[in-house]
Amino acid sequence: MKSLHSEIIIVTMLTYLVYFFFCVACTFVTLLFENVPYGRYASSKYGFPVDARFAWFVQELPAFLVPVCLLVWTSCAKTSLLPNQLLIAMYLCHYVQRSLIYPFLIRGGKATPFASFALAIVFCIYNGYMQIRYLSHYAEYPAHWVTHPCFIAGSVLWLVGWLVNVHSDHILRNLRKPGETGYKIPTGGMFEYVSGANFLGEITEWAGFALAGHSVHSSAFAIFTTVVLASRAVAHHKWYLAKFEDYPKSRKALIPFLF
Repeated sequence: MKSLHSEIIIVTMLTYLVYFFFCVACTFVTLLFENVPYGRYASSKYGFPVDARFAWFVQELPAFLVPVCLLVWTSCAKTSLLPNQLLIAMYLCHYVQRSLIYPFLIRGGKATPFASFALAIVFCIYNGYMQIRYLSHYAEYPAHWVTHPCFIAGSVLWLVGWLVNVHSDHILRNLRKPGETGYKIPTGGMFEYVSGANFLGEITEWAGFALAGHSVHSSAFAIFTTVVLASRAVAHHKWYLAKFEDYPKSRKALIPFLF
């Protein structure tokens, strides 16, 4: 009975975490009208600067470590199920690349204000726990869910988004030759169509994850990601247009040919 009571408390807590996530996402709609204070928009008013490589590594690492700790040190009732295994693998694949590979590929990079750095750590702990606790302990899917059109379409979207995201980051890293400084217009890949190709990739990735996962938890993550990164893409697009007179006029901010 005590164990059942504990499980009910945790499920309730996860539900409230999701509700809070939606509230935060609604609040972050204001980001569509405000530049997020990191990278080229960094400002000293948001705290002292943190080295870009160090910031990306430390702030993203909890999104990998928290799930690993849950999987290793708690009794996971659902990790023997194939849909749960695949969804957990999608999540971990992203954060292995984002926390253990991406930071060490950064060339230079603008320092991150401490406020943004600290908030990113909180988000990665929060979201890592919410996603993997649900998938490893509570998520139940119908028999043969992995052959359902939603799971197949979501998995394909996730893979396409992951590839676009990684490829776009590669393009951005290699814009400048050794010794060069300043900003350049990115070209190649999805940058031929949108200014925020890397953001489009990540939004697509987590939209696919939400479709395959078919849960309020993954949907909350996808919505939050879309709101935050869409605002970033719009800001980048406006900045490019103001910075470069020869910036391609046909290029959109986030959605090819539309927006």
